[in-house]
Amino acid sequence: MNFYPIFKKELKSYFSSLIAYIVLAVFLVISGYYFYTDLALFVLWGGASTQEGLWQYLFHDIRLILLLTIPLLTMRLFAEEKKLGTIELLFTYPFRDSEILLGKFLACLVVFSLMIGLTVLYPLLLAMVYEVEVLPLVASYLGLFLLGASFISCGIMVSSLTENQIVAALVSSGVIMVFWFIDWNEAAVSPTVAEVLHHISFFEHFYNFVRGVIESKDVIYFVLFTFFFLFLTLRSLESRRWRGIR
Repeated sequence: MNFYPIFKKELKSYFSSLIAYIVLAVFLVISGYYFYTDLALFVLWGGASTQEGLWQYLFHDIRLILLLTIPLLTMRLFAEEKKLGTIELLFTYPFRDSEILLGKFLACLVVFSLMIGLTVLYPLLLAMVYEVEVLPLVASYLGLFLLGASFISCGIMVSSLTENQIVAALVSSGVIMVFWFIDWNEAAVSPTVAEVLHHISFFEHFYNFVRGVIESKDVIYFVLFTFFFLFLTLRSLESRRWRGIR
């Protein structure tokens, strides 16, 4: 697939504007604050031996930051093209819709990977004082990566539906929150419905990763979620032909 030119263009556009730097800075400042406060809490109350609990708290805090920052990365991917009128020019290039989508998705995924990659500094700093268990961290970072990919696919889909970046960011956050909190009021529904909501909730599947447990059902859930929303985005792009826009 010839997606690399789109990938290169999008990646360059992130770092040629302030958006990537602002999002990275906000993410690192808030996640650094959470690391400091969570570490202080466990040193004072539980001691450094409770590392598993420390990482559970920290990665649950980080996913809240992603809920706010990832929509800021995805909001422009198609909405900006529509607003500037460059999307028609983009579709005249010899790229298939799937190649355009894949290029934009991977560019955003690289920026996101850089974000979470920089947080490796936290366990490295802790390792200077205490022995850090690696396997729970690997599981947590894998879960964080899969969660981020799911958020990105959702954000891209919403961005393909509007030309307003603010609307794209707000709606993306709303959709993500629905999937995160969908099973929190399970007492209000029947046990069967509650069980279904439990299985499609982000929280249920992400929690296993931050406990240091990698289960195939959780990996499959996030992969299928990501592909489903990328599929919806592709259908949204292809609908331009049906409406006679392309």
